[in-house]
Amino acid sequence: MVNKENILLQRIVLGVGLALMTAKFIAFIITQSNAILTDAVENIVNVIAAIIGLYSMMLVAKPKDECHPYGHGKAEYVSASVEGGLIVAAGLGIIIKSVYSYFVPYELKQLDTGIILITGAGIINFATGFIIERKGKKNNSLILIAGGKHLQSDAYSTAGILCGLAVVYFTGWIWLDSVIAIIFGLVIIYTGYKILKQSISGIMDAADKALLNNIMQTIEKERSHNVIDIHNMRIIKYGSMLHIDCHITLPYYFTVEQAHEEIEAIDQIINQKNHNQVEFFIHADACEDASCPVCPKTDCKVRKNPYQTQSGWTLENVLKNKKHRISNQ
Repeated sequence: MVNKENILLQRIVLGVGLALMTAKFIAFIITQSNAILTDAVENIVNVIAAIIGLYSMMLVAKPKDECHPYGHGKAEYVSASVEGGLIVAAGLGIIIKSVYSYFVPYELKQLDTGIILITGAGIINFATGFIIERKGKKNNSLILIAGGKHLQSDAYSTAGILCGLAVVYFTGWIWLDSVIAIIFGLVIIYTGYKILKQSISGIMDAADKALLNNIMQTIEKERSHNVIDIHNMRIIKYGSMLHIDCHITLPYYFTVEQAHEEIEAIDQIINQKNHNQVEFFIHADACEDASCPVCPKTDCKVRKNPYQTQSGWTLENVLKNKKHRISNQ
């Protein structure tokens, strides 16, 4: 269901992008404003990125197969990388064009009509981007998050351009038109850089410490007293899906069936909070004598050492491939 909603939202992004691109180019034709052209060119990038994003989402929605045992979720990061690259390229193109226009005089026409068209486009851009980004965060979709941020940054650019055009309109300082475009060209480049950085981190499976910490705290809070610790935890994102590997320490005398029940309980805890978008691979480790001081199991009949305190789950000890124990042991 999440994938279908994401695809529908991305189609909305594409439709809005096409409509606004048309409106902005009409405004440029009417006014011949370099700043308005800057805004229109960025919308071309929006449309191209939306098309790529829609294709990627349709690819991500495909089920797992023999060639893609983890699904097709990584396509989202590739799409976001392309979008980030296009944004940077658009920013550079805008700056080059604006520098040239600064030194080559040109005439502005019907600036008031252009301002009205751009104002309406900016409002629609921001509202759409805000909604899309929120939905992207809820559905854990990098494509929607990147697209939403892009639309909002486009709206901020439009707001700045409108302020500058108002000054141009009342003062007649045409040179300011190109200066405004250069400034917002730099803003666009920075936006593209941030999207590129995030997408490349996803492709490289960089550790998301905030997500790791959230998963760890959820397991610790909801775990049964049979789970002594969790360690060697890793999370990989595949689009809206999360793939989690970890080890848990259980009493050494547990049967395979008892160990499986504890693993299933953890799986259910996490999936209930993540809309069944988590795939777990949990390895059960047997406890050791050194585990006793941090083991909260009160009915253990083979305890070798008295319980002292919980080890205190932190990213430092959860990420290590080592069972928890009191630090002085």
